[in-house]
Amino acid sequence: MRPFAIGLSAALAVAILVPAAVISAPQEEKGKPAIDAKARLAGMQEAPAVIQASGAGCTVSDARFIGEDKKAGAKYYEVACFEGMGFAAIAKKDAAPQVYTCLESSQPGPDGKVGGLACILPGNAYPSYNLAPFVKKAGVSCAIEKARAIGSGAKNSYFEVACQGGSGYIVQTVAPLNIDGDVVVNSCLLYEEGGNVSCKLTNRQTQLSVVDTLNGAAGTNCAVKDRRYVLSTKTDNYFEVSCQDGKGYMYQQTSATGAFVRSIPCAQAGFVSGGCTMTDAVAAQTEQAGFYSKLSAKAGFPCDVEKYGMLPTTDPKKEIVELKCKNSEVGGIAVFTATGGMVFDCVTAELNGYRCSFTKKDPQYARLTKDLVGFNKASCQVSDARAIGATETEGFVEVACSDGLPGWVLAYPLGVAKPAAKEFLSCVQAKGIGGGCKLPTNKTKS
Repeated sequence: MRPFAIGLSAALAVAILVPAAVISAPQEEKGKPAIDAKARLAGMQEAPAVIQASGAGCTVSDARFIGEDKKAGAKYYEVACFEGMGFAAIAKKDAAPQVYTCLESSQPGPDGKVGGLACILPGNAYPSYNLAPFVKKAGVSCAIEKARAIGSGAKNSYFEVACQGGSGYIVQTVAPLNIDGDVVVNSCLLYEEGGNVSCKLTNRQTQLSVVDTLNGAAGTNCAVKDRRYVLSTKTDNYFEVSCQDGKGYMYQQTSATGAFVRSIPCAQAGFVSGGCTMTDAVAAQTEQAGFYSKLSAKAGFPCDVEKYGMLPTTDPKKEIVELKCKNSEVGGIAVFTATGGMVFDCVTAELNGYRCSFTKKDPQYARLTKDLVGFNKASCQVSDARAIGATETEGFVEVACSDGLPGWVLAYPLGVAKPAAKEFLSCVQAKGIGGGCKLPTNKTKS
């Protein structure tokens, strides 16, 4: 997932927005700008209405009147907010107010100096930390060390935060800023360096140091040779590592908390954005195919594995793998554990919640035809089949016959690798199971 270019206003050089003549220069007191009492009184009287009209999420806790440009018909204010982030505001006659977060208005210009709209109210002393509620709302754990404004578009504002430990994020939220609006927080690793939206407070090498933490949690005994960021989903980040011994892994990390989820050997990681690129994935896959051949034979399903595909599982103690065999047209779904496993053929796999994609349906028909013989229905050569439903203990398969006569429904026990059919029903008897028979010859003649 890579962000596309976003049209943003330049990171605000707001010094040019306020004519120098309208900015009074208060006397400094103990290194901090003094705030004129009259300016504060005027701010508290006038600024709340300006902020409310702007749509910014701010209940004003403090305010000051900065100045006025009578020629342009503009007044300038700073407000502090109970919600956290404060704003600089510009009120013009016959125009909607403009507001800028204190991160934007206090950002130094190219000369290192801040402009006339820089925030100086005590409540706005730490604008970086006032992004914390937005990061928290997005479910991301980040102890903010630094932050900066990137810019704003017509509907969204963008900020960067750097966290303790070296991680960094781009925060996207509504413009004007409002904690009640949508917030999206993405890792800096999603953004190309030097792009329109990118991170500058942390570097990519520092951001990738998280891989070393994941490597420690994975327990793979990998002496890391190289590392790279691969992709992010809505819930997880993926990183690849290559090891000094030639092996490689994908590490899955929860994006919200940064917690380690699991390690995926490169031989099994083809489903993650094309798989590993820093190790010889083909050699690893060949080695893994041989390993699965041995496991499937041990499970009573002889298969010289030609191709395999990993299926998702929430149980870290299980591998669920689809197998395509060189020596047979009948494939299967294997469920391997540390102590063994079982392999379902593609008929019973579907009854148990898995579906084969490498194997055609036709090779499965011979097995179903044989099962019908056990119920004295040798005249039916199966020409089509489909799973129609399951109870807690058994699953049901509808079959059609090649002679066009009405087909049947077979019931199989669940959780058994090589189940024998335990029940035999006509389509009339099975009309209450999963909507009944629907294969063409059964639908018209049953």
